[in-house]
This record gives sequence, C-alpha cells and structure tokens, in this order.
Amino acid sequence: MNTDLLTNLTELCARKGVNDAIICPGSRSAPLTISFTRNKKIKCRTFSDERSAAFIALGIAQQTKKPVVLICTSGSAAYNFAPAIAEAFFQQIPLIVLTADRPTEWIDQLDGQTIRQKELYGNHIKKYFELPLDYSHPDAEWYANRIVNEAINLSLIGSKGPVHINAPFREPLYPTFPTSNDSNSNNEVRIIENQIRDLSLSDKDFKSIIQYLSSTKKILVVAGQNEPDAELRENINQLNESYHWPIAGDILSNLHFISDFCGHTDTFLAQRSETEKESLQPDLLITFGKSLISKNLKLFLRKYKAKEHWHIGESDNVADTFQSLTKSIRVKPTYFFQRIINEKIIIHSFWKEYKKHWDTFETTTLKKIDTFFQIKNNGEFELVKKVIESLPANCNLHLANSMTVRYANHIGITDTKKNITVYSNRGTSGIDGCSSTAVGHALSSETLNILITGDLAFFYDRNAFWHNYQLPNLVVIVLNNHGGIIFNLIDGPAGLPEADEFFITKQNLKAKSVATEFGFSYSDGSGNLTEFFKKDSNVKILEYESSQSTNKKVFEEFKAYINQNL
Repeated sequence: MNTDLLTNLTELCARKGVNDAIICPGSRSAPLTISFTRNKKIKCRTFSDERSAAFIALGIAQQTKKPVVLICTSGSAAYNFAPAIAEAFFQQIPLIVLTADRPTEWIDQLDGQTIRQKELYGNHIKKYFELPLDYSHPDAEWYANRIVNEAINLSLIGSKGPVHINAPFREPLYPTFPTSNDSNSNNEVRIIENQIRDLSLSDKDFKSIIQYLSSTKKILVVAGQNEPDAELRENINQLNESYHWPIAGDILSNLHFISDFCGHTDTFLAQRSETEKESLQPDLLITFGKSLISKNLKLFLRKYKAKEHWHIGESDNVADTFQSLTKSIRVKPTYFFQRIINEKIIIHSFWKEYKKHWDTFETTTLKKIDTFFQIKNNGEFELVKKVIESLPANCNLHLANSMTVRYANHIGITDTKKNITVYSNRGTSGIDGCSSTAVGHALSSETLNILITGDLAFFYDRNAFWHNYQLPNLVVIVLNNHGGIIFNLIDGPAGLPEADEFFITKQNLKAKSVATEFGFSYSDGSGNLTEFFKKDSNVKILEYESSQSTNKKVFEEFKAYINQNL
C-alpha cells in the first residue's frame, strides 16, 4: 500500500477546500481513516450509523457551503449512505463519498462484507470514480490524483452534488503512516484548478427578454426552495420595489424578508372560484430555485398555465414542474434579476393591478390565520405557530417532513428582521434523516438550530444523537401524536380499515426516554419557549404530546375557516 499517495490525496482534499470529513468505523476503510484523521487541516468526526452519518455530512455541507468527505467500509455500509446521497443530489449539495472495497477479483466470490459497489448509487450521483488497486506504476499515482481533482471539481460545477469514489484495498489494512500528516503538507501536490466561468446572456438575447417583459401584462415570479443568499436577497427586494411583480413561494424559499411576499398560496388557493383563479393566471411565469411544498400552487399553475414559463438557473436538469416550460435561461438568478433591475424597464400600467390581486388574498389570509389561532386548544398546529413566533434572531429553523413542514408553511414567517433561515430535506422529502441533518448544521457552526419534528421522524432517526459530540446549539421540538397523522388527513388511506395498522403506524414511545438515555435536557412544553431556546451544555428536547383525533379536527377546521368568505 502506498501510504505516501494516500497522504497526498488527503492533502489534496484539504487544499481544494475540504474542511470536514465524516468517518464511519470499519477495517477495509482503515487506510482512508488513518490518512484523514492525521491531516490536521481537516476536521474529522466519527459516527457509527452510516445512514445517520451521511445526513450529518449533508447538513455540514449545507451549512458551510463546502464539500464534505464521507468515508465508510465495504459492503452494506456503503448502501446505507444512499438516502442521504439521493437527498444531496436533488438538493444540489456537494459530498465526496469515499467507499472502501474488496479487490476486484473477490467480488461475487462469497467473501465477507462484499457487494457490487461499482455504480452503487446509480443516477443519484454526478459521476462514479474508482481508484486503482495497484499503485506500483507511476501512472497509477497520476491517475489517482487526477480522479480526486476531477471528483471535487465536478461536485462544485453547475448543479452541485455528490460524487462517488470507490477505493479497493488489499490487506494489510493497517499500514504505517506518519504520526501526523503535517510533515507532508509542504509536499508538491498537483492541483487541477476548477476555473468556473459565469454563464451570461448576449445583448441580443437580453434585448428580446426585455421586449417581452415590457409588453406582458401579468408577470408572476415563483421561488422554489432556496438557501439564503445576500446578493439574491438584495436583488429580489429591488425587483419587488421596482416592478411590482407578485413574488410567490413557500417557507423554504427563504424570501420571508419581503414585506408583501405571497407565502401562503397553499392556504388561499385551495378553494378559490374559477373566476378568482383566472384573475391570478399569469401571462409569464418566471421561476427559480428548487422544489415547492405547495401542492395547491402547483395544481393552480398546471391548470391555469402561463403563455410563457421561463426558469432561471444553472442546473443541468430543468424540471417542467408546471407543464408549461418554454425557456430555460442558464444563468444565476442573481445575474438575471440584476440585469433586469439595471435595465429600468418602463412599468406596464397593468402590473400594479395584477399584483394587487395576489396581495389581497395574501393579506386577507394572514388576518384570518391570526384570528383562527385566537381560539384556544389548537393542538400541535398552534404549538408550531408559537415556536415560529418565539424564534430568536439569527437562528436556523429545521422542518421535518410530513405534517411538520406543512404546518409551518401554512403559518409562514412574516418577521423580516430576525434573520431566520429555514431548511428541510425536500430533495426526496423523506423522514429518514431530518434530525441528522440538523445535527450536521449544529456541529459546523455556533448558530442556534431549532428542529421541529414529528414523532415518527424523530424515533426513526434517533441515531442522529448516538455519538460523543456536545451540541449546545440544538433544540428539538417533538410533536408526538403517537403515529403518522398525515395518513389521517390525505384522501385515500384515512378511510381504509387498514389505516391504523399499516399507514398511521401507531406507537407508544416517548421522547422523554430518548432524552434520559442520552442525557439531554427535557421539557413537556409547559415552560417558557424563549427561555427554552437559550443554549445549554447539550441538546434540549421539548415534547408535545397530543391526540391524532384532536389534531385532525383542528387542521380540518383551519382549512374550512380560511376558505370561508376569503
């Protein structure tokens, strides 16, 4: 085994901006583990559950906006990375996945801890790479260096995302490395630069865009899931002030800093009349960002199609979510919106009138939401509202999937001064790594992270807390209604005789037991939320227990109340 080569490959990762590595224990991966842990430029942490570890890596990469290395041994360990890798792929988060493997000749020979790891993650990675088994020839060293350079570069080009490097090793697996790899930090390590060229529009193309905008009466901007971006924030604010185009989206668009942002479309579009929906139908739809939570907004835009739909973004894969896509403009949204702002388009006489239609529904809905929650005993839905209203400034709000993210989306965030960033695993929308992703964020910054999660998501991902790291900046709010309430609400499963056993998954567990087991602070929700959000020595868990029947009734009453005379 060429330990100098492994040391140099680890150093290469460090020099290309990798600051964090998540390592799962195992023998076949020992050469990688030793090499990374002895490089003091990379912060290495270890987690025993590969599925949880991968989501933690995703959370770190999302928080730091840098690629994170993820290491495991051979066999099923690598398969357990798959859910987080798929999530990272669809959320466009860079992960460098290093899986140790048996030598090629031992694949399919009934040897222990051996599976077919080539192309293991299918189409949910940007590219698969395999390191050579034999490094005796100088070309092998050159090839290995080239692979790692290319993999890291690729993870950051265009649509960011995960890459997979499979690394076969022969025994012995515990070679002698230098005590510290710092001695190799001055070695000459070949770095292939990732020269990223910003995509732009020609003057001719931009002129045609401006001409179309100037002559179009009803322009609607819809934002999908977005991470905070100071430049984009400024662009959207200026766009909003200059042109009076309605801007709609979800809580995950992180556009709640806009005073008249239409963030409650899922709430007010549900029961609108045909006449009302026709008044909201856009001539031009401009979209940016990733997926939407709002089913009602998606259904509205599919039925009341825009004549033109432009999607703005650098992604290689442009989805036709609303079945109306006419133009994919491959530039950064910040570039596109800034050029439009600089152009100072003459305002169309109808723009303010069209925006007024959207603003009226949004304003009326906000008032009705506030009035509804003045009624007492609104169950876990009301708790989510109280949590959002009590959020301290400069924090991350994490929303688990199923009802939690839907509750929060109906409530929304309207405070523009608190600098709250919202995250949720809506790439694949699974419950499997919600807690682990929040843990990754908490590990990689001092920002306070508040996770609101349902009981099934919480217990499913309890190994997120099975490690030796203190997390004084993580608060977990568990909505424990002892089952999957969403299956009591959506059409189909709620009326089936099999619902209780096979869909709702009733359970009698309590988060208090998890808090006791891990030595976390615990509250039953009866205390002051503001006090509870203060940092402690470790994780804090607040558990709110309630009945599914009460929560179902409240949510149905909420929808009926909002739709009444809106």
